Amino acid sequence: MTVARAKSEWSIHQIAKAAGTTSRALRHYDERELLKPSRVGSNGYRYYDQESLVRLQRILLLRDLGLGLDAIAEVLDGEADSRTALRAHLDWLKAEQARLARQIASVSRTLDALEKGEPIMANEAFDGFDHTQYKDEVIERWGKESYERSDRWWRSLDDAGKREFMRTQESIAVDYARAYQAGEDPAGEVAQAITQRHYEWITTAWGDKRPSAEQFAGLGQMYVDDPRFTQNYDKHGDGTAAFIRDAMKAYAEANLA
Repeated sequence: MTVARAKSEWSIHQIAKAAGTTSRALRHYDERELLKPSRVGSNGYRYYDQESLVRLQRILLLRDLGLGLDAIAEVLDGEADSRTALRAHLDWLKAEQARLARQIASVSRTLDALEKGEPIMANEAFDGFDHTQYKDEVIERWGKESYERSDRWWRSLDDAGKREFMRTQESIAVDYARAYQAGEDPAGEVAQAITQRHYEWITTAWGDKRPSAEQFAGLGQMYVDDPRFTQNYDKHGDGTAAFIRDAMKAYAEANLA
């Protein structure tokens, strides 16, 4: 091995340690043809070059967003330029960093006010919990009228109403995760009872107009297609978002078609 090569590649143990993962995981990525070593030495050891490091970073970033290995492979295979992909991902991470910073500051202010017995300001309590971040998706999928109707409803709620709405969503997500981990059928009685609650929660902001079967199933699909939603639900357990999608699809076909 030349000196130049020695400085530009790492053994499987070195890269695993640097990335905070395991050699077993890297071998699994190799078997799945997700991350091939740049070469295999005469001793059978795998070695990884700089290009491999960049690809591994992308894999780990996408895993943090809640994507499974099959989905990660599709994303990476569809990218011709790693630099462009990394720039886009960096922009998203910076936006998330800013949003999380606002949430941390918001919760800190609320806690401080509670401890001092001071009143809580609504605009401060919900800073960082911005429902308008999904404005474009809502308008594209369901139209401007649907977005404006739900936006008016949200702004009409008082602090207690907003907290209750968020608690309900979290409770539903946790129950979905428990059903999934218990091996329940997405179309079965247990999962469909949760989905009925989910449907009622979603339609709270729709007023007299109810989502169609296509709209409800489409929302479930967005939970898997959009990493922001996937991460939100899979934080309760990997695979929860896909389970919810299947449950919503079954509910739509059985009750809304």
